[in-house]
Amino acid sequence: MLFLLRIEVSLPPDLPQSERDALRERETERALELIAAGTLLRIWRIVGRVANFSLWRTDSLEALHGAVGSLPMFPYMQVDVTPLIDHPVTAAADARNGRAP
Repeated sequence: MLFLLRIEVSLPPDLPQSERDALRERETERALELIAAGTLLRIWRIVGRVANFSLWRTDSLEALHGAVGSLPMFPYMQVDVTPLIDHPVTAAADARNGRAP
């Protein structure tokens, strides 16, 4: 299943800079693991915000929840999830161009 997530991060304002830096480092490492596993497919920053849009692939909502929940910044995230399904036009274009779905 594919999911489009919009994630906004709000770290506590009193969190010391050294802890922010360590948290960001752990977040990057975990995200790279999820990318290597094929779970996190793509991520885009939202300009001017501590936020992103990301494309995820998991077998279930429960698996998605586990993957997102494994991110070190998860306690500070507002996450909006949109499940995605194929659009008929994409299927028609793939068929016309000889591409497998």
